[in-house]
Formats: sequence, structure tokens, C-alpha cells
Amino acid sequence: MELTDAGLVARVLVDDDQHAFGELVRRHQSSVRGLLRQLTRGDLALADDLAQDAFVRAYKNIRGFRGEAKFSTWLYRIAYNCFREDARRRKELVGINEEQWQAEQDPQTVDPGLRHDLMHALSLLPLHERSAVLLCCQNGLSHDEAARVLDIPLGTVKTNVLRGRGKLKKTLAVWAQ
Repeated sequence: MELTDAGLVARVLVDDDQHAFGELVRRHQSSVRGLLRQLTRGDLALADDLAQDAFVRAYKNIRGFRGEAKFSTWLYRIAYNCFREDARRRKELVGINEEQWQAEQDPQTVDPGLRHDLMHALSLLPLHERSAVLLCCQNGLSHDEAARVLDIPLGTVKTNVLRGRGKLKKTLAVWAQ
């Protein structure tokens, strides 16, 4: 019988079972790395470094996991924080301003090979919308879970998902012409 995430966490907490934590990593590494790859706009090396940092932090802080949310939600929050801290450390502008987004959605300014590329369209969204769309639409988190990960109000998550999906629909429709 396969243990649940909660059962594996319990083994880590009670017995300091590193194999149980390894199983948690195995279960969640693809989705955490995928989220970070999209947040970093396809910088695979950076995303992988951030994912590794997130799992190290999760292991060091697993006693702080209260079980009020799913383990994956807690883990996404750690990964998202790693991403934000790295962006601040690099002093990079995260997200994209509206003028730049408008210019980049113009089919004349977009590389023809990327016209139907959803990942590119996602990368054009401001960070707050991109994060909400990725967590809810791609990773299957509820709006409430995404609000916990992003540490923002539930209504803000719903608004960001709605706006982000609308911009994606508009961008992809323009590119399809």
C-alpha cells in the first residue's frame, strides 16, 4: 500500500526518514520544476537551481508544515518564495508592464515560430497573473490553495486568473490570424 503525502511527512517527522522525504521529492519534483521553469520564463538552469533550493528548504523546515493545506500547496509556496527571493537578489524586474505586453502581442513583432506557443504567451503575462494562471489552470490548485501559495486574498487570485486567461485568449487569437 502506497503512503499518502501526509503519511510520508509523518515518517520524516517521527523517524527522520530520509527515504520518505525522497519519495515526496520524487512525487512533486516535476510539478515544482515545471512551475519554476514557467515563472523564470524558460530559464531551465535557474528553475532547476530554485527547485533544488525549495526542496532543501522544505526538508529543513518540514517541522513547520502544519497540515492545514496539502503538502504540495506548502511546497509550491516554498518554491514561489525561492523564485521571488532570487528575483529580488538579482534586482530583476519580474513581470511585464502593460505597454510591453501590448507591443509583444502584436503579431508583427512576434517570432513566427512562436505564434502558437502557449508558453510564450504565458511569459508575456505580468508575474501576478502568470503565477495565478499556472497554479490554478496548469497545476490544478483551487483558488483558495493558490491564494495560500501566493499569500494574497482569494478575490485577488480569482481576478488574476480571469484577467490572465483573458489576455492569453486574446494573444493566442491574434497570433492565430
